Amino acid sequence: MAGARCREQVTGNREDIRFRESSLFLLGSGCKRSAHSLLGERMDGIGAFHVGGQNKMYRVTRVGSRPLQAFAMLVAWVGFGQAASNVQTFPLSDTKDLVLVNVKADAVEYKGRKAVRLTNETQKDGFALLRGTDFQDGIIEGDIALKITTPPGVRMPGFVGFAFRARQDASRYELFYLRPGNSHSDDQEMRNHSVQYVSEPDFDWYKLRQEWPWVYETYAELQTETWTKVKIEVKGRSAKLYLNGSEQPSLVVDGLKGEDLRGGVALWGYQGEEAYFSNLRITNSTPLPVKNGSDAAGTWQVRFSSYAGNFDGTLQLTRDGSKVAGTWSGALGNTRPVTGTWRDGYVEFIFNAVWPSQGPGDAGTGAAKLAGWIDGDSAGGRMKVEGLADGRWTATRKP
Repeated sequence: MAGARCREQVTGNREDIRFRESSLFLLGSGCKRSAHSLLGERMDGIGAFHVGGQNKMYRVTRVGSRPLQAFAMLVAWVGFGQAASNVQTFPLSDTKDLVLVNVKADAVEYKGRKAVRLTNETQKDGFALLRGTDFQDGIIEGDIALKITTPPGVRMPGFVGFAFRARQDASRYELFYLRPGNSHSDDQEMRNHSVQYVSEPDFDWYKLRQEWPWVYETYAELQTETWTKVKIEVKGRSAKLYLNGSEQPSLVVDGLKGEDLRGGVALWGYQGEEAYFSNLRITNSTPLPVKNGSDAAGTWQVRFSSYAGNFDGTLQLTRDGSKVAGTWSGALGNTRPVTGTWRDGYVEFIFNAVWPSQGPGDAGTGAAKLAGWIDGDSAGGRMKVEGLADGRWTATRKP
């Protein structure tokens, strides 16, 4: 409905409703109903209410008997309109909303529903970007199914998932994906590779598995050629993966690795399979106040919380471009030389730690590694002492 027509319905002769500010602002640019249809009857009184961060005064003339209920309907409708603007739905019954990068997409029927089938016949990474998405924080929900098409005898667990904070050319993105074929393996280690988080191109599955085993992947009950409900919840630098309506996440990532804080949402598949997608819904939330680029230089009070206990220490750091140097002093040794890298606020440090004799394991030395993000005067991420302990680290910059 055009703005002029919407305003006419709000202020028309049949409704003696007057607003201090434009009634069109109250109902929003997407006004689709008149105040008459929302209120149902005229009201009497003067009052104030709060919408969109501004106080609104109204004066209405009453003829009916239930003004408060009717007015509540109006306010509720306004609130619903504002909330609905944060939601994007993609039934995926056709391919019109997809921007294809190195993949092929077809509208099909699969397992009793309309869906999009994604195939990748190239050796290049790619996905189907959902047109008009610009996602930072919020929830991504959708249904996924997978049919493996590789010849019998060729090992293929399948790979299918949702990418987010993605660049349009697929050069960078965060990704949760499923490997349904691993879920019922006789090898427990293989079963533990059922769901995976990666950040392409810098942190693929192999790098994360070698450096941080079992942290970015885990077991989940999955089936091929079966619809699986997937929900991804993203808040700042953290994300959680939920499957099949579970209230508990299957995988928690505290410290997303990607350098982009916002981007598109995409359907992701792989070679040697048919990936099916249906009923996608994106709910954008107010982003947490996270920014990249915080400096590493300074004195940091650090706590390493591991399965072998808590270890406190102090990092003294300087930065020259992407290179970081300094010392560690504390529970894992004093004045231990530290070297590392800095990338727009993401850091990785290493030093030779002294393992205490009173701790579990044999006393001695081991390579300690910290990886994570610096956000202002706070920092945190993953830390390990090779072969001795693994856990999380947090730090606060001293004045």
